[in-house]
Amino acid sequence: MNTRATAFPLSSTNRRTRFSDTHPGTGTDFRQRICAVCPEIKNGDKNKGEIMGTVIGGILFWLAVAAVAFCPLYFIFLFIAGRFIDPKKEYEHDSQFFRFLLTNSTGVLARLIRVRIKVTGRELLPKGTRYLLICNHRSKFDPILTWYALGSEQLAFISKPENFRVPVYGKIIHRCLFMPIDRENPRNAMKTVNRAADLLKRDEVNIAVYPEGTRNYGKELLPFHGAMFKIAQKANVPIVVMTAKGTYEIQKNYPLHRSRVTLDILGVLSAEEVKSMKTAAISDKVAEMMNQNLRDGRA
Repeated sequence: MNTRATAFPLSSTNRRTRFSDTHPGTGTDFRQRICAVCPEIKNGDKNKGEIMGTVIGGILFWLAVAAVAFCPLYFIFLFIAGRFIDPKKEYEHDSQFFRFLLTNSTGVLARLIRVRIKVTGRELLPKGTRYLLICNHRSKFDPILTWYALGSEQLAFISKPENFRVPVYGKIIHRCLFMPIDRENPRNAMKTVNRAADLLKRDEVNIAVYPEGTRNYGKELLPFHGAMFKIAQKANVPIVVMTAKGTYEIQKNYPLHRSRVTLDILGVLSAEEVKSMKTAAISDKVAEMMNQNLRDGRA
């Protein structure tokens, strides 16, 4: 007879009892003591949800406090950084540092004014070559949201001189090779065209222009200034055609409503095609592409 087998009849219940007996604090009485100290465990999932809600609410509160404190400090930093830029100097190379500040601070602005941006046709953007970006002009937010949404494209806009006198940002865009254009003096305007073409040839930046020359609140595009297309011809680069929709509504929607902006990249005119065409023909073709898109979804 096997006495060892019958001397210790250990059932699963006995095993648990003996482990509890030899390890005080692991049995039912231990759980009761814990529940007495921390009733949330006893009360179950309901209180757990309340605790998580309180924790998440606290985190969101302090994130909001941090954001409120951060924004003024961030723009103070931008102001100080801008003091190192000489607005009278004609810079020859883009600044990665100020380009980073420009793009990221604009991202903060886009969130503050509650704008969502959708870009379509991004895959059409030329790879391995610089280009001239052409777009319609509906709002003062057009270039701001475009350089943010296409931040990796290193865009430099041709803009009116008043924009370079905007506090803080006027200096930063100047350092990022944005160029003012004198619309009243054709000779000075052609100097800007030549400088833009030179920047493209030297592979410094991509150039962005609004050939209408000013903001347009009507349903149809304004007549284009053909000189803008000479930039691409002089630099022998392709032209990217794009439309902006929804930017005009931002000032109406803010702060009560969110705004949705769409940037549609419609197509690309190759450098060879641009070189072989008259500026008037380029203007007609680009305008036709843009008008068709704007009719399909009115800006």
